[in-house]
Amino acid sequence: MDFQKNLLEYISHSLITADQSVSVAESVTSGFLQLAFSQMPNASLFYRGGVTAYALSEKVKLLQVDKQEAEECDCVSENIAKTMALNVARLFETDWSIATTGYCTPNRSSLYKIFAYYCISFRGEVVVTKKLELHPKTQALNAQLYYTEFILGCFKSEINQLLILK
Repeated sequence: MDFQKNLLEYISHSLITADQSVSVAESVTSGFLQLAFSQMPNASLFYRGGVTAYALSEKVKLLQVDKQEAEECDCVSENIAKTMALNVARLFETDWSIATTGYCTPNRSSLYKIFAYYCISFRGEVVVTKKLELHPKTQALNAQLYYTEFILGCFKSEINQLLILK
């Protein structure tokens, strides 16, 4: 699987230069973000690890997602993404974290739509949370790849903003 090489190199270089770390909590992307980080040059210098928690029980157990809230929204909401991001950062003790939750196939819970929420946090604060919506006929793998590349691009943008403000 090929990700944009220049994007991976830029993120890697930026995190190493800033001496910052990152962790990931995934559901809908099912490990693709972790795969992308593992392919970055010198990943062991900044990438601490990740959690792929697809089931509600694992999100509750590993990422301290509120069970009742998760049951009410099928584990897919802006707040669930925020909780996942903040708690994976605590779990891995990282500066940055990224979390994803959503749908890559249309079903009754999603009202037959394909969408995902993602959250990026920095040092215990949410810096961005957004919803991505795709056409309901998008193939599952294409949806997961799109979410992954889009979120990596947003992560690059957030890193840029931080470096410019320094």
